[in-house]
Amino acid sequence: MPDAASGTRSLSLGSIVLWIVRVALAAEFLYSGYLLFAGGHTEQTFAEIGLGQWLRYVTGVLEAGGAIGLLVPRLGGPAALLLAGVMVGASVTELFILTNGGPVLPLILLIVSATLAWFLQDQTRALLGIEPPADDEDHH
Repeated sequence: MPDAASGTRSLSLGSIVLWIVRVALAAEFLYSGYLLFAGGHTEQTFAEIGLGQWLRYVTGVLEAGGAIGLLVPRLGGPAALLLAGVMVGASVTELFILTNGGPVLPLILLIVSATLAWFLQDQTRALLGIEPPADDEDHH
């Protein structure tokens, strides 16, 4: 809501919390994307997966791109949805393919990304041109 006296918008507590989560999640995924491009232990991990190093680079691009998207106001919802999808793949991989590590971090990131995508679904709907569902009061 614009403040008439100062001409600025005041943010609700919920909006502030969502932005804190967006920035924290973006930082995590930027760091993770950096590690994927840097190599080291990630090369061994993706070798164990058995699909080739190209998957490491694709994952790095998706994570870094999703992280940047989280910081763009209109792209936060779609970016969170993208990152949740990447974490589904990471969680499944950790559970069924890799022998070291574990699915805890990917599952936490999946839950946070999916929850953020839920709260920012209006952004995703707007980007896709989908009308929001009508409220129950409209049906009476």
